[in-house]
Amino acid sequence: MAEPIAQEQTIALPIREFLLVEQCPVEWRVFDLYIIRDDDLVFYVGQSFQAFDRVWRHVRDGHKARSVVGRFILRNWPSSLRYTVELLSSRAGRFAGVGHDLTAAENSLIAQFAPCFNRTANARPTPLPADYAPPSGPIRCSRNLKHLIREAGYARQAEQRKQMLDEISAG
Repeated sequence: MAEPIAQEQTIALPIREFLLVEQCPVEWRVFDLYIIRDDDLVFYVGQSFQAFDRVWRHVRDGHKARSVVGRFILRNWPSSLRYTVELLSSRAGRFAGVGHDLTAAENSLIAQFAPCFNRTANARPTPLPADYAPPSGPIRCSRNLKHLIREAGYARQAEQRKQMLDEISAG
C-alpha cells in the first residue's frame, strides 16, 4: 500500500480551466479520485490510477457515447464550462477510515454526495434537475476537441476580463 499523503491536497478547477491543461502536471499524478460537479450538485464520482487522464477520457468519449458523464458535459456545452472538476487522493487523511483503499474511498464519496450518474454503490442517486440537458439526445457543440479547447480558452479570457472589470468598479 502507498504511503498516505500528509496534507488534504485537492485540485478543483472549472472545466474551462481543466480543458486548457492537456498534459497532467507531475504534482497531479497522486490524484486517483475525481468529482464532477456544479456547485453543490455532484454529477459523478470516479476513480482511476490517474484521475486527470480519466476525466479527459470522459470528455473525449462523450461524442462516441462511451461515457455518460462526457456526453452530459457535451450536451450542456457551453454551460458545462463552469462545472468543476475536483481531483483527490485516496491516500489523503480523510480516507484513513477506509484504510486508504481506492474503491472504498470512491464508495464513501458516492455515499456522501449521491451523484446523479453513479449507479454502482449509489442507493439513491440524486435526480438530475430539469434545468440540465440529460446525456441522451443530440450534442450540439463541435465534435472537434481543438475547437472545444479554444472555446474553453475564450471562456477563461471572458471570466478574467469580468473579474478585472469587477475589481475596477469596486475599487
